[in-house]
Amino acid sequence: MARAGQAQFIEHPVPQDTGRSTSTTRQWALDRLAELITLEDMARHAHMSVRTFTRRFRSEVGSSPLKWLAQRRLAHARMLLESTDLTVARIATAYGFGDPVALRKHFHTYLGLSPLAYRRAHNAPEPMTAR
Repeated sequence: MARAGQAQFIEHPVPQDTGRSTSTTRQWALDRLAELITLEDMARHAHMSVRTFTRRFRSEVGSSPLKWLAQRRLAHARMLLESTDLTVARIATAYGFGDPVALRKHFHTYLGLSPLAYRRAHNAPEPMTAR
């Protein structure tokens, strides 16, 4: 019998791992890099709660879902800066950064330089300017 103020012990069985992976949702997100994708969108796609999805994602990938998504977007932006003459604004829009300011912020955060400095460092084509 429990005394007043003493917590009751109630056994809660550990849920079984269903073996569900986040790989399908990762591919889904990669196919939609230009779209606004939230953590809630990713969890919903995976048919998981945000907490479960985040925990499972982190254990599979080693980073948070939104950090992973930003890094994938940045990788695509880098590839475009290296291989095309698309403007920074066009790349920012095409890969879900929304605007050039956000793209520059990510470049500075992860690479320590601006997108144009990155382009110059990789001898990539300069963007065409309207005359």
